[in-house]
Amino acid sequence: MTTRNLICATTAALSRAVRALAREHALDPAVRARLVLSAAEAAGAALRAGRETGLEWAYDPDGGLLTVVLRTPDDTVPAAADLPIAPDAVTGGEVVWRLPASPPSGAVDAAPDEDALAAEELRAVVAAADALTSEHRRLKDELAETNSGVLALYVQLDERDEQLRTAHGQTLRELEDALRPAPIKADGLELAVHYEPAGTDAPTGGDLYDWFVLPDGTVHITIVDALGHGVTSTRSALNVTHAVRTLALEGHRLESIVARTDEILRPFDRSVMATVQLARIDPATGELWLANGSHPPALLLRRDGTARYLEARGRGIGFPLPGSETPLTERLAPGDLLLLYTDGLTESRRDPIEGEERLIEAAHKHLQSPTEEVPGAIAEDMHTVILHPDDTLALAVRLTGQ
Repeated sequence: MTTRNLICATTAALSRAVRALAREHALDPAVRARLVLSAAEAAGAALRAGRETGLEWAYDPDGGLLTVVLRTPDDTVPAAADLPIAPDAVTGGEVVWRLPASPPSGAVDAAPDEDALAAEELRAVVAAADALTSEHRRLKDELAETNSGVLALYVQLDERDEQLRTAHGQTLRELEDALRPAPIKADGLELAVHYEPAGTDAPTGGDLYDWFVLPDGTVHITIVDALGHGVTSTRSALNVTHAVRTLALEGHRLESIVARTDEILRPFDRSVMATVQLARIDPATGELWLANGSHPPALLLRRDGTARYLEARGRGIGFPLPGSETPLTERLAPGDLLLLYTDGLTESRRDPIEGEERLIEAAHKHLQSPTEEVPGAIAEDMHTVILHPDDTLALAVRLTGQ
């Protein structure tokens, strides 16, 4: 491997020397142009200051590498990343490039046509730029096509998601319908109900109701609030409502049903805890009987606006000493409104006393509304602020006297 060197005093002389040695070793014109620019920029500060720059090069035939070394008299070399061709090494004022090349084809001091070489380099650079532009355009077109495909996929996924949401909603509505007792007809009574789960992730919770007409013509209503939320608590509430319905249809006295329900369920599920409100109404006379098991009191709103809570004593399912005391009795008059509910209606702000006061105000506000609108309208007024989300059930009964 023969090492050769030159001393250059001007940028033009250095550029000619680099161009000549690059041409001698058959470097690609585009690489040659970048090497000439790199050498000129690396030695530019020293040459402009009038200090000579050394140029040394050697070809390794075994590795097929051309080593070019530029030596400046001081440490004025630009950062390696700023040069058109990044050097392989920079030490003080010495810059080293190692490039794949061909064996030398002749003497480097032959006088090449500088203009022709510069034009060749320019054409190579332009061709490289055109190739990059073409590649950029191709990648841009591919990216646009990919984006179009991704957008189409997103549209398909969104459509699929909408289909799943629709199917999910349909399933939830069917589940709610399956849990809701069939509407009943009782001359002289209007009944309506509103249910709202604590969260949107579960269609049901532990708040359930049941209503049916007994053989003697009286209407039985059960309100249950089982401990917990979601579908798991629904199972407990269903067990309670089914047991109560069976006992009521068998003719058990109203005050005995809560305690008897606890006895029936305890061997099967000791984890069941539920508050219960039982109501019996005679549509013909307006007579009302209430039995309670730790449940919030019913609200009676007379048609003249007089309101009071009907406090029936008792302890719920799963509580110590479960059962009801003697049923509370009352007589409804035509136009009176009875509201049965769960604590999610009155305790959304964590203060049950304030909730009961607000419930009376909401019931007064909607006393003259159609019965089917009353439960939902009252729930909407009560839930303007929710600090304690809970399953909510509101059931309205109005005696029409017809």
